[in-house]
Amino acid sequence: MKKWLLPMFMMLVLVLAACGNKEEKTEKADEGSKEATSAETITYQSETGPVEVPANPKRVVVLSSFVGDLLQLDVNVVGVDAWAAKNPNFEDAIKDAVVVENTDIEKILELEPDLIIGLSGIENADKLSEIAPTVLFTYGKVDYLQQFIEIGKVVNKEKEATAWVEDFKARASETGKKIKEKIGEDATVTVAENFNKQFYIYGDNWGRGTEILYQEMGLKMPEKVKETALEPGYYAISQEVLGDYAGDYVIFSMFQDQDNSFTDAAWFKDLEAVKNGQLFEVNANAFYFNDPITLEYQLKFFEEKFLQ
Repeated sequence: MKKWLLPMFMMLVLVLAACGNKEEKTEKADEGSKEATSAETITYQSETGPVEVPANPKRVVVLSSFVGDLLQLDVNVVGVDAWAAKNPNFEDAIKDAVVVENTDIEKILELEPDLIIGLSGIENADKLSEIAPTVLFTYGKVDYLQQFIEIGKVVNKEKEATAWVEDFKARASETGKKIKEKIGEDATVTVAENFNKQFYIYGDNWGRGTEILYQEMGLKMPEKVKETALEPGYYAISQEVLGDYAGDYVIFSMFQDQDNSFTDAAWFKDLEAVKNGQLFEVNANAFYFNDPITLEYQLKFFEEKFLQ
């Protein structure tokens, strides 16, 4: 190559290299932009198929019993169901939230949610999904702790949810050991509730502290309760036969705005658990759910009552 051509050749090489680097940087920048855009949403594999949801939801409407799950994960809830609105454990966190039902389409639309969570089989599910990505769960399809993890997946916080579950199981199990040491391995516990002048007894997966007492702590359920309430989850009884289902200890949920005058009746005062000071009354609104916030409240209550 002639000497006078060499400098020109080197300049051409440098120019081409610079152009190549610029194109490469542009391509990488474009790829980074695509990644940022895709990271704004994630795909949750719901019961009915994949649902594209916000990676960081800001305004969530909850049409079921999952409000405490969202609050535990520090997710902003703008719409709640009527039952959650009455839970004193949620009071401060949802003071600005609006009470809605699945039929309140216009009301929900005004809240401008970026995510809706509820129970499967609800009316207007198709209309709700037009407002925002909607994820529906079948109650009891997974156990109560896995349910929290599923909620965590929906809002892109599975790691946080899983960590809480592992910690909670360990603490509840340890508390259960202490309780059994104090009350005895064979002591039985009944969970009952008064609602609209009807009594109910509960199995091991229907809120009201049943999951902690029976699943995590391994406390015993009276045989008659097991026969009638374990499989369906709950069983209705008349007031006067509560004694037939009452264990050594009774966790009794009562709604304060209803008639609870039965506590003055002779048959109630004659219950062994009442006479022994082993019937513990709880605020039904605070004990109703099985989300992390409610579970923490229940666990603390059991520690105080059983181990005091």
